[in-house]
Amino acid sequence: MDNTPTQKPNSLRRYLGIYGALWKNSVAREMSFKSNFLLWIFVEILWFGLQLSFIGVIYLHTDHIASWTKWEVVLLIGASQFIQQLFQSFFLVNCTQLSELVRTGKLDFLLLLPVNTRFIISLRQVDLGAYVNAASAVLVMAFAAAKLHLSPSAGQIIGFLVLCVAGILIHYSLMFLLATISFWTVRAQGIVWGYYNLFNIARMPDEAFRGLFRAVFTFAIPMLLISNVPVRLLADKLSSPLPILTLIAMSVVCLLVSEWGWRTSLRRYTSASS
Repeated sequence: MDNTPTQKPNSLRRYLGIYGALWKNSVAREMSFKSNFLLWIFVEILWFGLQLSFIGVIYLHTDHIASWTKWEVVLLIGASQFIQQLFQSFFLVNCTQLSELVRTGKLDFLLLLPVNTRFIISLRQVDLGAYVNAASAVLVMAFAAAKLHLSPSAGQIIGFLVLCVAGILIHYSLMFLLATISFWTVRAQGIVWGYYNLFNIARMPDEAFRGLFRAVFTFAIPMLLISNVPVRLLADKLSSPLPILTLIAMSVVCLLVSEWGWRTSLRRYTSASS
């Protein structure tokens, strides 16, 4: 009898089971160092608060940044924090550790596992504190939306979440692609963390930038799309669907390019013992 129709569901259940085991392991690890867990949450919330305070200072001297009002920018910063923290919860630690896996030869053991290697590398650790910080970002977005008297429809909220997923995929794809440089240079943490620092660009209104800078951070490194497009949808600031299509297309392109980079880099890897 042909079992082909059941192969994909069985494979999906298998990977969900593996991810569940990885999640449990991450919970056990985080609870072993509770003070570090709580301290990191506090530091992230403090940094988030400082960014909001900075915007408050700017808007003491102006009413608008291009067409963006104070509470629209607060909504943008909240969305950017939400996307960044969800990315951090799933992928950040794992992407930054790829260099060490290559350098120490631990990648050999992961390659021998009967699962997709990129899956296990990308998702083997979970940052639970980032979920708490993502929740604080949601509260800030809700407060800003109330100040703006926004009443987004269910379609807008779903669209916003879909676009946030696209933004997370862009972050993950580009950071993972940069991490694969470790197959050539052994250590690539500086490059990876350098990209992480670019996340702050996503917190700024796209209309504040012009010329080459805007073009680079829209199409080459699409930071200005990641947060601006979802917030524009939520705040009814989109005049056409083109930005939405651009963001989704860029997420697909980035994912495909990162997969090509991963496969090319993996062919170069000769294991730690050779």
